[in-house]
Amino acid sequence: MSNADVTEPQEAQNTDQEVIDPTASAGPEQAAGSGEAAAAEAKKKQPEPVKKSCSANLASWMRQNQLSVAFTSYQSGRVYMVGAEPTGKLSFHERIFQRAMGIVGNQKRIYMGGLYQVWRFENVLQPGQVANKIFDACYVPRNAQFTGEVDIHELGIQKDGKVIFVNTKYNCLAELSLTHSFKAIWKPPFISKLAPEDRCHLNGLAMVDGKPKYVTAVCKSDTIDGWRERRDNGGVIIDVETNEVVCEGLSMPHSPRWANGKLWVLNSGTGYLGTVDFENKKFVPHTFCPGFMRGLAIHGDYAIIGLSKPRYERFEGLELDKNLSEKDSEAWCGVQFINLNSGNVEHWIRLDGPVTELFDLTVLPGVRCPMGIGQQSKENLTMVTFEDATVKAEQKTAKAVA
Repeated sequence: MSNADVTEPQEAQNTDQEVIDPTASAGPEQAAGSGEAAAAEAKKKQPEPVKKSCSANLASWMRQNQLSVAFTSYQSGRVYMVGAEPTGKLSFHERIFQRAMGIVGNQKRIYMGGLYQVWRFENVLQPGQVANKIFDACYVPRNAQFTGEVDIHELGIQKDGKVIFVNTKYNCLAELSLTHSFKAIWKPPFISKLAPEDRCHLNGLAMVDGKPKYVTAVCKSDTIDGWRERRDNGGVIIDVETNEVVCEGLSMPHSPRWANGKLWVLNSGTGYLGTVDFENKKFVPHTFCPGFMRGLAIHGDYAIIGLSKPRYERFEGLELDKNLSEKDSEAWCGVQFINLNSGNVEHWIRLDGPVTELFDLTVLPGVRCPMGIGQQSKENLTMVTFEDATVKAEQKTAKAVA
């Protein structure tokens, strides 16, 4: 699919710059030369555009499955909402949030972790309403709970509606607190105390029946930054309820998900999506993906996976580097839609340019084409919606008088 088939309503960038009049103290020839130089310099400062491409029938597939997706790039501070327009085009709706990380949502609400807060977005459109003749969901930021810089990773929505998140810096699962930065509700048994030291790089969270059930960690280290020396085979999956390690020997595991009676996980350091063999505590590979995997959603018979390029040209010290070489492939940044029955990549989104790393993604069931309001969007000043309880009160008063 060409870029002509992709609609990209992007957030307006701040273009306020110091303006210097080159003709103020120069003659005509100097002014012309200075103007050309200024134009050339301004062109150099223009940010490199992000090139977006996708498989030919992705918009049709999304319409058929009645879903859209949202994914984050902490490296560029962006959130992308991707859906199908009524015209059949694929819509990329981009918004800016500092260090956009874990994201989880549904038709009604989205939660997302940021640099030092957890954002809550509400869909302000009612069923049947459409914004700008295109979008059937409009997610507006309604709350930003400040946590401090605790390195928020994945999030989940509990049965009671409370959000839970992986607090990577403090090696624990946490809830939001009315008074404090967070309320720690669980930590791995091998972590001796809560300390801002990112000892095991706790990162992924699987919810089962509205409760936190499984988490991933890069290793079982109990010393500051100890996980960095265990990236190749120290990874574990832990049962939050029993504290049992249910899978080990992983390489930088991320994004555990319980679906269809199986525990799926990204063995990111190898490039393989797979499942857990609980009896032998082993990882069972399913499909190879050409990139560092973070962010997984299982929808029916499909796995939707986020991919990133290496941060420093190569995946140094990881089996993924060797696997890519053996397959004569380069890592790329984007999202792949994998048929779990065949293992084939049926659809994909690819990002080229300055955005090279993604973190998390979420499926929005029942949403055809979503949009959102950004952290610094001018729409925050004018996007005012309200509930009117005065009408009902007046009707009750009128009935009482009658």
